[in-house]
Amino acid sequence: MTCRIFCIANQKGGVGKTTTTVNLAAGLALVGQRVLVVDLDPQGNATMGSGIDKRALPASVYDVLLESSTVAEARQRSEKGGYDVLAANRELAGAEVELVALEQRNLRLRQALKPVQADYDFVLIDCPPSLSLLTLNGLCSAHGVLVPMQCEYFALEGLSDLVNTIKQVHANLNRELQVIGLLRVMFDPRITLQQQVSDQLKAHFGDKVFDTVIPRNVRLAEAPSYGQAGVVFDPQSKGAQAYVAFARELVERVAKLK
Repeated sequence: MTCRIFCIANQKGGVGKTTTTVNLAAGLALVGQRVLVVDLDPQGNATMGSGIDKRALPASVYDVLLESSTVAEARQRSEKGGYDVLAANRELAGAEVELVALEQRNLRLRQALKPVQADYDFVLIDCPPSLSLLTLNGLCSAHGVLVPMQCEYFALEGLSDLVNTIKQVHANLNRELQVIGLLRVMFDPRITLQQQVSDQLKAHFGDKVFDTVIPRNVRLAEAPSYGQAGVVFDPQSKGAQAYVAFARELVERVAKLK
C-alpha cells in the first residue's frame, strides 16, 4: 500500500481536530497500520496528547520546515499510541514569519516528508484552526482532507469556507487534494438539532460523510491529560471504540481510492 497523507482540518476551532488526529493514529496503529502524526499547531496539543513533552524536544517540525533537521532525525515515538510523531511547540509560531521570506514556502513540509513516505501507511497532519502558512503547508503535502465537525449550524458555515479553500489549493497548488470525508464528532443523538444537521450533511455530501459517528464522550476528553489517546486510555469507552471503527472504515475507503 502506498503512503496516504491526510490533513485533519477545519477552520473552526474546538471541533476535535486534535482529538481525532491522535485517536485515529492510535486506532490505525491498533489495526496494523504504520502511522506518523505531524503536529502543525504551535500549541502542540497533539504532541502532548501523544505522551511527548513539547518542552523537551531535541528537534521539532519547526526545525524540519526550516531545513535544519530531517523528519527521520526529528520524529519521536509515542510508545503508548504505537505511532511516530513529528512534534511541535511554541517555536512553531515563529516559523510563520520566517517562512514568508523563503523560496517555495508552501512546499517545505511536502519536500521534507518525501524521504520517509516508505516508512508509513498513513501520515496524519493536525492543522491549526486558522488558514495560515502552516495549514497551507499541510494542504500542499496531502492527498486529502478529513474534516471533523460538530453537527451544529455554525459548523455548516465554516464547512463551506473550508471546501472553498480546498478547491483553491487544488486548483493552484496541489492537484491531488480532495475532501476524503466528513466525520461527525461530539455527537449527541438526544439533541434534535444535531440529528437535523447530520441529516443535512448526508443529503448534501452523500457518501463523503463517514458512516462512523463519534459520540460525545468524557473519557476522550480526559485522556490527553494523561498523555494518551482515548483509544489507549480507556479502550472500552464508547468514544474509543468509535475511533477504532473509524480507523477500519478509513482503511477500507482508502483501499477504494484511485
